[in-house]
Amino acid sequence: MKWQLLMAFLGYLIFMIWFGWWVSRNSKTGDDFLLGGRNLPFFLTLGTTVATMVGTGSSMGAVGFAYSNGWAGMIYGLGGACGILLLAKLFAPVRKYEFMTMSEEVSFYVGANPLVKNTIAIFIFVASIGWLGAHILGGGMYLAWLTGLSPLSAKLFIALGFSIYVVIGGYVAVVWTDSIQALVLFIGFFLMAGVALYQADGLAAINEAQPLLNQSFLSLDKIGVVHGVSLFFAVLIGVLVAPSFRQRIYSGKHVKSIRQSFYLSGGLYLLFAIVPAIIGMAAYKLNPSLENSAFSFPYMAFELLPFGLAALVIIAGLSATISSASSDAIAAVSVLIRDIYILVFKRMPHASEVIMLSRIGLVLTIGIALLLALLTNDVIGYITNMIATLMSGLCVCVLLGHFWPRFNWQGAMTALFVSFIVSMAVILIPSWQAYWSNPIIPATTASMLLSVFVTLITPKQTCDSEQALAILNAQREAMHHD
Repeated sequence: MKWQLLMAFLGYLIFMIWFGWWVSRNSKTGDDFLLGGRNLPFFLTLGTTVATMVGTGSSMGAVGFAYSNGWAGMIYGLGGACGILLLAKLFAPVRKYEFMTMSEEVSFYVGANPLVKNTIAIFIFVASIGWLGAHILGGGMYLAWLTGLSPLSAKLFIALGFSIYVVIGGYVAVVWTDSIQALVLFIGFFLMAGVALYQADGLAAINEAQPLLNQSFLSLDKIGVVHGVSLFFAVLIGVLVAPSFRQRIYSGKHVKSIRQSFYLSGGLYLLFAIVPAIIGMAAYKLNPSLENSAFSFPYMAFELLPFGLAALVIIAGLSATISSASSDAIAAVSVLIRDIYILVFKRMPHASEVIMLSRIGLVLTIGIALLLALLTNDVIGYITNMIATLMSGLCVCVLLGHFWPRFNWQGAMTALFVSFIVSMAVILIPSWQAYWSNPIIPATTASMLLSVFVTLITPKQTCDSEQALAILNAQREAMHHD
């Protein structure tokens, strides 16, 4: 059974690698490799957005969370859906500026300031490695449990799986493979939820089997209102300012197709929110004494489904991991090539170098993430907390920059460092961590207040948005010419 599952997953990966090569065989330029030639049609933007949203945490993680905490398993989906809908409403129009990376976008808001651009580039690159490490760790843990592989082999398997097609085909391979994986994901998860409802005698029976506290609205009586709100905002802000979702805006054909695909993704994700909750709660009803709630998803697949369907559902779960990982990898390398390269070498890479440098960058980035995932689980926990530190400050920069013309580079740097310091304090002081659950609310609030204060007491920026765009365009132009 275990080797059959491994063979099925291997076959699926080989198909993805072939398909990624086939769809991207005409990519010729750096823009093609990193942004799909900025010409993604509606259905591809939709497919890749949905697949990236349904990551390790919001699928298998949410199932395990629902096993322990009932309806609270829906919070992931609700936060993610609100995040993508807000992103569509507020930020789809930035497509017209032709940004390549998020660091470019934020520096544009503050007069193309190089300090802001470089700081954010480094922050995003480090955070992307953290995300990648978490995906490799999460996917590897599942694969090891399912197939009997050693944790080391399973992590290598997951990392190699997605890295091969990303390195060969770049962004075009990512969006096409994501779109197929979105289909597999939805079929697998909805099938699993349907079978779970049937086997556990329906929604009412599943709810009644839950401990009393879990039967409250979103199980807030169990997890606590502050923890529930913290989780909601952590997911919402994560989506609102994740570089991989920004990439979808920069690469879309036009604002209208980006908006439509994001709105539809948000709607689908709202619909999806209940699915992991149902699977997790049904698993609790059928077996309330699972050793590890994290494995309630594969437990349900193998207990309730014949092997062929169980393999499809498990592959759907692992697809969630590899589709999100591939998107984070390409977002990290865009920052590496567009921003960090110029910081180190004092010039933009030549057009002829971009694809080769991107491939080298992908191998290095995924290699570092794999190394972290192999060394220890604690580093990843630390980095995921550090993502909250980065995301909250980045969120403040993006919101104030976009809506408040007075915002300047001093305010942006304040936002980044205040969020970093407050987050680290919440993480390191156990009583604060116990109260807030994660640093997102205190870090975002403190960051917002102090960056507004610093912006008001420092001089207005002298460089207007047209001049800022001209500076960024001139840098970008250098990449298109030898």
